[in-house]
Amino acid sequence: MLKAIRYKSLGYTSLFNPDTGFFARVPDKGRKDPFWSPHGPELMDISITNWCDKGCSFCYKSSTMCGEHMALDDYKRVIDQAADMGTFQIALGGGNPNQHPGFVEILEYTASKGVVPNYSTNGRGLSDEILNATRMHCGVVAVSAYSPYDETSKTIKKLLHNDIKTNVHFILDAVSIDTAIEWLNEPPEFLRGINAIVFLNYKPSGRKVFEKKLLRHSTRLEEFFRLAVSPQRKMKVGFDACCVSGVFARTNANTSMVDACDAGRFSMYVSEDLKVYPCSFQSGLAEGDQLDKETTLLDIWIKSRNMGAFRSYFSSDHCVDCSHRSACMNGCPLFDELLVCGNR
Repeated sequence: MLKAIRYKSLGYTSLFNPDTGFFARVPDKGRKDPFWSPHGPELMDISITNWCDKGCSFCYKSSTMCGEHMALDDYKRVIDQAADMGTFQIALGGGNPNQHPGFVEILEYTASKGVVPNYSTNGRGLSDEILNATRMHCGVVAVSAYSPYDETSKTIKKLLHNDIKTNVHFILDAVSIDTAIEWLNEPPEFLRGINAIVFLNYKPSGRKVFEKKLLRHSTRLEEFFRLAVSPQRKMKVGFDACCVSGVFARTNANTSMVDACDAGRFSMYVSEDLKVYPCSFQSGLAEGDQLDKETTLLDIWIKSRNMGAFRSYFSSDHCVDCSHRSACMNGCPLFDELLVCGNR
């Protein structure tokens, strides 16, 4: 069932289908696409835990088994405010979010407020109760793909067996791009039946930073992006916003089908300790705005200097000489080294 919210004073309508995940902003006749949504974010990333028992070296949040969970009452307050702002959907992250002790209640409460929950998982802790709640309430589950992919394969099989819409999140760097190209040319059997593979640009943050792994160091960027957007590709493909500089600069993809980063414009991030940021990757770099009883998410969204700084960056002439600036909006405000357009 298609949900539509009309913002007459802003000159556009937001459309969202909670069953398919389809989303669009439709400007009124003669109006431009909106730059940001003053009424609040359409999407929220929420870290409900920093607990994880896997200990991956590349984890940008450095999650461990000592990580803390967000209190259920705090989570419900966040979702209540998200629903009031017209937020369509949320992405639950961590840590490994489904290992939060109140995860089933989190999914049920989110759905009861008319907000669609989605989450990422490393596959551990997916009990029958969680799988049932996921099937009933979630839009999509994203499985984090880790070499040698045995656990990834088992998790995908479990989710698909339970009729759960499944994406695969693949961290793309100067080394893993070789595997990505192999998969695009000939998808492995365990990816059969997934909804899409989503490529995430490797971020230089977390417990260990491997500068040599930055995607921009690869010599196969042209080959990768050509395959990823080819009409003949054998899988549905998506990208995080940190990859789109390569899409805009290295392909002829329709720019209306690819979004620049929407951090602080249409999306925000809330950490497990109720710190609020435009982007989750800023959480280890800045203090963030504290959500408390005197401050609402909408207050932070509208009044925060940090949110305003992100919007100012995206609207600036930082990449004034680049022909893709209007589509890419200057790339990443946090990590200049994420750009793979070859222009900086």
